[in-house]
Amino acid sequence: MSRTLIHRRTLGVASVAYAAGVFAPMLAAQSTSGADLGRVTVAVAGQSEMYHLPVLLADQLGFFKAEGLGVVLRDFSAGALALQALQEGAVDVVSGAYEHTIRQQTRGQPLRSVVLHGRAPQVALGISSRALPRYDSPRDLVGKHIGVSAPGSSTHSFARWFLAREGLQPQDATYVAMASGSAAMAALRAGQIHALCHSDPIIAQAEQKLGLRVVADARTLKGSQELFGGTMPASCLYAAQSFVQKRPEQVQALANAVVHTLKWLQTAEPADIVKALPAAYLASDRPLYLAAFYRMRETFSPNGMMPDDGPAVALRALTLAYPDLAGTKVDLARTFSNEWVRKARQKFNV
Repeated sequence: MSRTLIHRRTLGVASVAYAAGVFAPMLAAQSTSGADLGRVTVAVAGQSEMYHLPVLLADQLGFFKAEGLGVVLRDFSAGALALQALQEGAVDVVSGAYEHTIRQQTRGQPLRSVVLHGRAPQVALGISSRALPRYDSPRDLVGKHIGVSAPGSSTHSFARWFLAREGLQPQDATYVAMASGSAAMAALRAGQIHALCHSDPIIAQAEQKLGLRVVADARTLKGSQELFGGTMPASCLYAAQSFVQKRPEQVQALANAVVHTLKWLQTAEPADIVKALPAAYLASDRPLYLAAFYRMRETFSPNGMMPDDGPAVALRALTLAYPDLAGTKVDLARTFSNEWVRKARQKFNV
């Protein structure tokens, strides 16, 4: 099996084109011709991952359409590729990690989160019982291989942070890009990676079928708060500042649809989830997916608001994972806005 070692150089345009061509067909979202507010293209990374569930539901339940939007969802294999698609103009908005708004600001590329749908990273880092049976502490990962979704992704950042919080250098391990859940499972079976940092249902599947031992778990609200010392904002809809300024009505409609979905999720039963999503979204193991949903349910934002402590908690974690950020000034107030969410909450009485 081939594997891609993570490096610091920027991914090329070709990888975006490839990702779009391979993964876009996985999502059968259709634009609404003649929609009042026009078409918006939204990138997601991993159509079966629970990380993007509110956005997928907003599409499948018709909430985007109800707001007058013709939304087209494009699927990429990792959040870093979705971000690059935004930078290249291939998509308008990204469903991805809030941390990208902070990191890109330091690079002179202002992005803004317009609605938060995840108030915990919803990822975990687990140790392979086959490749590293005598694991005792994070120091045992020095010189080892950790599987993540892609370079620059939130799973990559989490793995780097996990080492750094133990006094290690983030670069003490080698990070291996796993383009899909099946690639991650194959790498674990073959002993090609010693640990895996990913989201559900991939981590849940590895725990159940391969005996993965989770040692850092941010898939619950309590676990995330204990790890980060506060509320760690994660999945959100973010866009370039220029898009936000030029297309405010579309931004408001996006926020409305996601807040509507978050309200729906508060009372939804597993049967409602199954009914709302196409079979392909439920991966290959429906019971496992639903069990993971129950565990992670509380990590979805109840109302779309950025928590008061969220941006500072995220910056603190990023500075640990990427020490070069320590001397960089970040204006956190420009990385998000609750303006659109407040209006959406009034509309839906959330």
